[in-house]
Amino acid sequence: MIFLEVFLTFFMIGAVTFGGGYAMLPMIQEQVLLRWSDLISKEALINFVAVSESTPGPFAINMATYIGSVAGGREDGWLMSVFGSFCATMGVVLPSVIVILIVAKCYDKFRESRLVKGCMTGLKPAVVGLIGGAILSVFLTVFFPAGLTLAVFSQTEFYVSLVIFAVMLVLAFRKVHPIVLICLSAVLGAAAGYLL
Repeated sequence: MIFLEVFLTFFMIGAVTFGGGYAMLPMIQEQVLLRWSDLISKEALINFVAVSESTPGPFAINMATYIGSVAGGREDGWLMSVFGSFCATMGVVLPSVIVILIVAKCYDKFRESRLVKGCMTGLKPAVVGLIGGAILSVFLTVFFPAGLTLAVFSQTEFYVSLVIFAVMLVLAFRKVHPIVLICLSAVLGAAAGYLL
């Protein structure tokens, strides 16, 4: 049954990934493309990363909700789509709730433990690596969708993406309010999509 598969997939992702939504992104990509590539393409997944970032709520939950909606929706209409969203969202959230309850119960006992401190220190570079992998994957999909070939440099889409990225980078370092960045990104993205 698709709903159990959606729940268990996101439960596993939520249970083994530390560091937030961006650290989950490589595993989400792998599992979605492995299980539901007939429903969600890599390009669609990358597009929804942008949508997930510009909508309220945690990134990983937004991604899970969307993927659950698409996977559940292939059964029978909108009600199954909503149930698929629910299953995926509960799957990705439940491991964190369980871990937080256990840690809250035991943290005072083990706070000064060298083993616990060592584990926390060891998790930091792993999280940085997972986030770096997610950034690289998104970068390659956006700027080089057909792979690393010279033909990419003759396509208008590459230069439009590069200009949008450069503008956003400049605005981010100039401390522009996030709402302005989101609105500007939406306008530039819509204009680029309409013109191309």
